[in-house]
This record gives sequence, C-alpha cells and structure tokens, in this order.
Amino acid sequence: MTSTVLLCLKELYLLLYRSKILIDYVKGSSKLWLLLQNNSMSGHFHDLNQEISTLLDVFPSGEISLSEDVKEQVEVLCKQSRKSKLFVDKLDDLLRLKLYYFLNEFENGRIPERTELHTFFVEKLGICNVKSFRFEIEFLEEQIVNHDGDIEPAASVLNGFVALMRYCRFLLFRFEDEDGELHKWNQKKMNKGLITQEIGDTLTAIPKDFCCPISLDLMKDPVMVSTGQTYDRVSIARWMQEGHCTCPKTGQMLVHTKLVPNRALRNLIMQWCMANGIPYDPPDNSDYSSESAVAARPSKAANEATKATTRLLVEQLANGTLRAQTVAAREIRLLAKTGRQNRACIAEAGAIPLLKRLLSSSDAVAQENSVTAMLNLSIYDRNKSIIMDVEGCLGAIVGVLRYGHTIEARENAAATLFSLSAVHDYKKQIAQEDWAIEALAGLLTEGTPRGKKDAVTALFNLCTHPENCARMIESGAITALVGALGCEGVSEEAAGALALIVRQPVGPKRWQKRKRQ
Repeated sequence: MTSTVLLCLKELYLLLYRSKILIDYVKGSSKLWLLLQNNSMSGHFHDLNQEISTLLDVFPSGEISLSEDVKEQVEVLCKQSRKSKLFVDKLDDLLRLKLYYFLNEFENGRIPERTELHTFFVEKLGICNVKSFRFEIEFLEEQIVNHDGDIEPAASVLNGFVALMRYCRFLLFRFEDEDGELHKWNQKKMNKGLITQEIGDTLTAIPKDFCCPISLDLMKDPVMVSTGQTYDRVSIARWMQEGHCTCPKTGQMLVHTKLVPNRALRNLIMQWCMANGIPYDPPDNSDYSSESAVAARPSKAANEATKATTRLLVEQLANGTLRAQTVAAREIRLLAKTGRQNRACIAEAGAIPLLKRLLSSSDAVAQENSVTAMLNLSIYDRNKSIIMDVEGCLGAIVGVLRYGHTIEARENAAATLFSLSAVHDYKKQIAQEDWAIEALAGLLTEGTPRGKKDAVTALFNLCTHPENCARMIESGAITALVGALGCEGVSEEAAGALALIVRQPVGPKRWQKRKRQ
C-alpha cells in the first residue's frame, strides 16, 4: 500500500470520526438549542460534505483492490457530495422566528396564549412531557455557564429562553412530576458552596483572601482602609460607627475613614463564584460593572417570564396538594438560587409566608425544599426583613434546626440563621428566639463537618452583637465553641467567637458564675 493511499485513509478516518462527533452532538443536544443554532449546524454538515468531496476526488482508488460494488458506491458518493449545497430548512427558520416572537411578547408585557405555546413546543418541537422540558432547561443553562459570555445568542437572550421554557413547563403540564422524580432529585449530588448559597454535599472552601476578616463571610463589596487591608464594606463601616479608630486586623490607627473599592478583588470573587456555581449579588449601591455580568444579566423578557412562573408557583403553594406544593417549593428553591431579581419577585409574590407553612410539614422533601428556598431568598438583603417580619417564621426556622427530618434541612436552617444575622439589628432578635442558640450549639457539637461549619459561622455572627454575650453563656454555646477549637475547619471561627465574648465586660463574670452553679 502506497504512502498516498495511507494518507488518504488516515484523512478518511479523521473525517468519519469528526462526522460521528457532530452527529453525537446533535443527538445529545436540546431541540431548542439546535433550533437556535440551525444555520451553524447546517454549515458544519455542509463543510463535511465539501471535505468528503475533496477527499474522494484525490483518493487513488485504482491503487487498491476494491470490488465493483464498492467502486460504484464511492463514485455515487463523490457525485452527491460534489453537487451538495448549503441547506437551511425554511420551516426551521420560521420556528426560530416564532420563538423570538414569544420572547418579544414577554418583553412588551404580554403573555403568549396557552394554545400557541402548546402548538409550538408540544406539537412542532415534540417537547411533550415534564422530563423533556427539564432537559431543555438544564441544557440551555449549561451552555450559558460553559461558554462564559462567549455565546450566540447572548447569555441574556438564552436566560430569556430558559425563563420561557420554565413558564411553559408549569403552564402546559401544571405540577405533574414523574413517579419518584421528586425524591430522586432531592438526593442528587449538587455542586454548591457554603453559607452564602444553597448548601450541597460538596464542600467548597472559600479562599481566605475572599473572606472579610471581621465577618469571616464571602465579601460582597470589598473595600480598602488606610492601612491597605480589605474588608467587606458593611462590616468595616459598622466597626467605624461603633467608635473604633484602628484597623481590626493590624491594630494600626486609621489615618482617615475613606473606604476605597477593591475592584480587582471583587472581579476575582465574582469569577470564582461563577466558576463554582455560587450566587454572588453585589450590593444595590455597588458600582460593579463587569462586562460579563452585564451580558449575563436577565433581560426584561426573562424577568417577565419569571414573574409569570412565580405566580403559578405561589398559587400552588397556597392551594395545591402537598405534592404540588413540594414541586413548587423545589422550583422556588432553584429560581432563588441565582439573581437578585428572581429573589425579589418571588418575595413580592407572597411566597415567604407560604413557604413558612411547609417548614413544619411532615414530608421530609417538602420541608427540605422549603427551608432551602428560604435560605436562598434570604441572600437578598431586602428579603431578610420580610422573613423576620412574618409572624412565627423565625421560630419555624429554629424548629427545623432542632427537629428537621433530614440533616440537610437542619444544616440549611443554620445557614439561614447566619444569613439573617448579617443584619445587625436581627442578631439580638435571633439570639433571643427560644432554643436558637442551643440548637446551633448542638449542631456544632454533633453535626457533620458541613453542619459544624454552618453552626459556628452563625454563632460567630451572633457574638458580634455585644448584648448577646450573656445569652451565649447561659445557653451553653461556650462549651460547644471550646469543644470546636480542636476541630479542623471550624477552630478559627470558634476562637474568634470566644474572643468576642471574652472582650465584653460581662463575659468572664457570667462564665464564672455559670461554672459555680
């Protein structure tokens, strides 16, 4: 066999391999994605045709022994590939325009008719059940994350299509869910970080440089003081308002009180959060203006579609069966996982009082989804006041922390208390709630590594309020914190909490009194 034949056969192998990759990609893609990429996909197939034609033109078929049938097939393939032209299905073009029409309707504040949506998605595209809709949504979300802003259509447009698909899923199929799917979903391993987001089974250690030295939490708005140290704006501003004139970390005098935004660090934090799937909401008054963040910001169409979906979810939370309420809580949990606007519209629709009812549910899945939804909603600062103002809501969260059906529910309840305690005025209210500190101390003593982390960070935050010192001692939190000093992963926060208590004049006295009792 000559070198020319070998070279052509190698090229043919590579061509067939690339063809298989393209076919497998199409087979595994979502229907909506293929519709959006119709021109691009057609171009890829046309390029392969052209390469086949070129290869067969130079293929030295006379130098190898081929049967007459094979030679005839090669000639036919050569002629067909030579004649092939770029083909874009006009019907697909019309369907793609219709898809953008639906998005435009939401953009203009109009909700498309149910019959139109059913005809398009179910009859034309063949997306005909809950499982198919879920696959379409998850696939589009993966494209947004994986392409990191370099994508066509733009991430903001794809966010609109995701919101549209989510709305159609509930509009067309109500709150149906395949048998067992709800419980299976709850058992999935999900990549989530700690405390400032929905907490999953995978521990994501926040880099120390990204944490505020005062609150030990991920910084949302990092600023530098005169000593060059960086803190979260809220924490260092409160430190100064309390009359301190030294740098908390170095002890040096602050020559001025000006806070300089650390934009470089904020960009790094944002990129790290995006890479790890962690929600990151800069404060409302932040001057953050990353191009990638702006590009991925949900459009008006996405917001309107999300509002329409939220109304359906809240309606089911209010009047649906327990199964429908559980599905609704799960979807709110997912919606509230990302985006300030999502969290705002869910709360505005009245979801928080209804989620509070599910916190005491006898169904473990319903309880876990509702408390995690509450955690995700609490990330948005304005929702914290709504949660604290709903009668009995704080007590219900503490109830889950004490008696939750699953360890995940208890841990997420602890994380919710931490999130709420970011507001200084709520620290005392949380500490005075019956059994709140005792339950956190119990989780710190007996919980999983993740549970201990949730509990100790919540206790640390509560210790930053000087009036909580006595309550910490009376509730037995000191014993739990001392015990945690030898536990890897929580010892630093435990030591910090103990140091805060000791600094208070009442601390040592109350502790000695308690020891004598």
